[in-house]
Amino acid sequence: MAANNRRMSGKKGAQVGSGGQRRKGLEGKGPTPPAEMRKKHKKNRIATAKAKQAARRPAPRGRGGKGTSEMVVGRNPVVEALREGVPASTLYVQQFIDNDERVREALQLAADRGGINLMEAPRPELDRMTNGLNHQGLVLQVPPYEYAHPEDLAAAAADAGEDPLIVALDGVTDPRNLGAVVRSVSAFGGHGVVVPERRAAGMTAGAWKTSAGTAARTPVARATNLTRALEAYKKAGIVVVGLAADGEVELGDLEALGGPVVIVVGSEGKGLSRLVGETCDFRVRIPMPGGAESLNAGVAAGIVLYEAASRRV
Repeated sequence: MAANNRRMSGKKGAQVGSGGQRRKGLEGKGPTPPAEMRKKHKKNRIATAKAKQAARRPAPRGRGGKGTSEMVVGRNPVVEALREGVPASTLYVQQFIDNDERVREALQLAADRGGINLMEAPRPELDRMTNGLNHQGLVLQVPPYEYAHPEDLAAAAADAGEDPLIVALDGVTDPRNLGAVVRSVSAFGGHGVVVPERRAAGMTAGAWKTSAGTAARTPVARATNLTRALEAYKKAGIVVVGLAADGEVELGDLEALGGPVVIVVGSEGKGLSRLVGETCDFRVRIPMPGGAESLNAGVAAGIVLYEAASRRV
């Protein structure tokens, strides 16, 4: 019987053991965690304090969404867009194109900037992409613009320790006016521009060109409802000032321009919409001794931004 037990003990199979505990004990515990993750370390205490401070701030509301992609068509428009720094993802060049000066410049500008794909395509394909427009063998694809959220503009001012200086556009449909306003906001130290999501100009290639590159550093936010966005600004302690030809206050007399303010500019023809006008804390008029009936959005915004900036120095 003893011999039989000896023979069976040599067979392989499940046996009573440590359950793998000894083997696990011999394994390494991985790399040492960084100081910020080690309890009782000074950097961990600092990181924890920063996290608690950030938790006290309101959570970001998210981006204002994306626009739609756009095609710039034709040799001169493509070259001008590349010169002005309009964002681009792809430059399409027709196969067997006549290589004139504009084509060479477009290719050189795209190569110098970097990050732009160069694609050669047959003419029928470019015709299809542009819906039959006269592309002259050059098509530049502009990617969708990433809009900010209206609250992001006020938050950026707070982070910089400054009073918000924001321009909102009501019913402005010309992208060139939007680009001009973006340029003025950048010039006078503003924190961004707000546009409605519908029936309003967006950040197209034309707006980028008119902004003369300032759109790269001046955010444009898109509001689903402009009136509600203005009411949210008011609740945050920001004064909403609307420009109107029949405004009750003259521009030079408005002391509120020296503090946190949103300047609302309407369209040249219709001015402010009724709901937006009723939401404004003040309706301000720009004195025009020359007798002009109205100013376009870009000029009007520039005048008021200059007045506001001069009071903040």
